[in-house]
Amino acid sequence: METLQDWLAHCERIHPRTIELGLDRVRSVAQRMSLHLSCPVITVAGTNGKGSTCAMLEAICLQAGYRPGVYTSPHLVHFEERCRIGGEIARPEHLVPHFAKVEAARQEVSLSYFEFSTLAIMSLMAESALDVAILEVGLGGRLDAVNIVDADCAVITSVDLDHMEYLGPDRESIGHEKAGIMRTGRPAIVSDPAPPQSVIDWATEIGADLWMLGRDFNFSGDKLQWAWAGRGRRYSGLAYPALRGANQLLNASGVLAALESLRARLPITAQAVRNGLAMVELPGRFQIVPGQPALVLDVAHNPHAVSALAANLDAMGFYPTTHGVLGAMSDKALLPMLRKMDPLIDRWYFSDLPTARAEPAAGLLAKWQSQRSRADTQASTHADPMSALQAAVAAADPADRIVVFGSFYTVGGVLKDGLPRLQAKHL
Repeated sequence: METLQDWLAHCERIHPRTIELGLDRVRSVAQRMSLHLSCPVITVAGTNGKGSTCAMLEAICLQAGYRPGVYTSPHLVHFEERCRIGGEIARPEHLVPHFAKVEAARQEVSLSYFEFSTLAIMSLMAESALDVAILEVGLGGRLDAVNIVDADCAVITSVDLDHMEYLGPDRESIGHEKAGIMRTGRPAIVSDPAPPQSVIDWATEIGADLWMLGRDFNFSGDKLQWAWAGRGRRYSGLAYPALRGANQLLNASGVLAALESLRARLPITAQAVRNGLAMVELPGRFQIVPGQPALVLDVAHNPHAVSALAANLDAMGFYPTTHGVLGAMSDKALLPMLRKMDPLIDRWYFSDLPTARAEPAAGLLAKWQSQRSRADTQASTHADPMSALQAAVAAADPADRIVVFGSFYTVGGVLKDGLPRLQAKHL
């Protein structure tokens, strides 16, 4: 196995289940590898907002002159997007020897694709002379592979209904799983404005240093600027984060609380905060591609995220026709997602996706028809996201809007090949 693709194919073959929660197997391999991150570590869990939070933490740390390492998942187009070192996406050839290290250490232990690749990325980060490591939790928290690390600061962005077959049937159950990333005596930042009681109870039980939005930190703002206040520091006259969407102030507030909680080990200037928030980028999160018709890309893939997407689309103003490209996983709450977006979408383009977990385009069409709220809408099915987008572009007038959403696979399928060409066609 000489290339990253060789190793990723190997990871897909060696374990019978795509998702298997539990820390014993992955921890045993990490111990054999003597895996250790010697810098401050921030872990980020939550139903939505994790990627934005990691991106803002990274951008501010870069502006402060630090060398951050960031691990996020899943990726949009290329696997190596999951790891950034010093603000740069990891190179495949730099990851390859660390996959080999995991393979040598695992011996008889069977690791899932996620567990294997998590250990490989952590191994690269451990050897990269980092000033801070920012780790996004993959699923839940308590039993996720990332939680083998005792983080110096834990951030919980939001708690809502997703992955219920693994995490439990309600917000209290899911909150308990996410609270598992907290550690005794260490800061735990909760930027969900109404967290489940289970999060608060677990923090109290283990003696974590709980920072709650509205109690330990808060924010305010008008149309031009916003302000933040924490336990011992205030920022005023802040420009809004470069990431679009009303929910980004919640994420940014949690970011500033996390950085304040680590101030003794990771001092950050006010100018670094201002510059970092102004310059942060994150593809696929309410990303508006310039041109006509307007093109919006959003990986929203559960009802909570789709509600935020709908609110953000409402705030964009009037468009004669909105075209919606949707591809989604079959295990998501598809009917609530469709109900939330149906009033906004005039023409649907349902897409197949290249994974067995996906709901077929025909299935999406049938679900949409079962709860269709308007008689004046149309829908079609397509073999892949790019075909669906091309059909939307062909049908759209310059003043219209196209929204691509529902999954990382959907947005990634559009970004993968041809988006610049499509833009050039009609800009």
